[in-house]
Amino acid sequence: MFSYPEIDPVAIAIGPLEVHWYGLMYLLAFAVALLLGLWRARLSWTVLQPKQVEDLVFYSAVGVIIGGRLGYVLFYNFPAFLADPLWLFRLWEGGMSFHGGLLGTVIAILLYARKIGKPFLRVMDFAALLVPTGLFFGRLGNFIGQELWGRPTDSAWGMVFPKDPEQLNRHASQLYEAFLEGLLIAIVLWFYARKPRPTAALSSLFLILYGVFRFVVEFFREPDAHIQFDLFGWMTRGQILCVPMVVIGLIFFIGAYIHASSSKEEAVTEYDGAKK
Repeated sequence: MFSYPEIDPVAIAIGPLEVHWYGLMYLLAFAVALLLGLWRARLSWTVLQPKQVEDLVFYSAVGVIIGGRLGYVLFYNFPAFLADPLWLFRLWEGGMSFHGGLLGTVIAILLYARKIGKPFLRVMDFAALLVPTGLFFGRLGNFIGQELWGRPTDSAWGMVFPKDPEQLNRHASQLYEAFLEGLLIAIVLWFYARKPRPTAALSSLFLILYGVFRFVVEFFREPDAHIQFDLFGWMTRGQILCVPMVVIGLIFFIGAYIHASSSKEEAVTEYDGAKK
């Protein structure tokens, strides 16, 4: 059993003002996304120019925050909202949903793509590369803040979280997610994106990978206390939300290659016809 590292969740305290590590991780996530986006935009075949990356990150950040909060309220604790509608705006009390943040980001990117006159799916492909590192820092923030910990385990790599009232040896599921949803997806996507790919292939591959990894990690993560298990007595709310992600991702990924193949055939036919 590992010992939980003594990390103060408050990174900076100046009088009554406290800056938590979780908030700093959000800032770090957006900063790294901006740097990666600027680097990526230097390639001649990417959809965005470097000057457009800053606006993309800004739109995405707004979408993550608004969508993440609304998603948590709608997907995970709607009764609390009905009992106290102002709870929606008390972000400092916690409660953000990845799936809601994803939907918020998609809407934000759709609006931004229309504003600059760029194909929505190509901008989504560009943005998909910037998401995993943000997830990595976000899960580290969860770990430092001692939230979203794992289920009890007898394994030697479990740990006791000081904030856990039951003081059980638990999976550090936040770190599992940081590795799988963050580092591993980032490595796969950036390796895959070394050369041009069919439109929508990158973003759909992200949906597939995240959905699969999150579904697996949910077996090690403690379900929400007020929800527990939703379906069949073992599926969590997070797993249910991941199923449509994987299905949609597979449809778009396969469709991307089918469309790219047919487009090439049409281009060859037109070219051969012109030669004749």
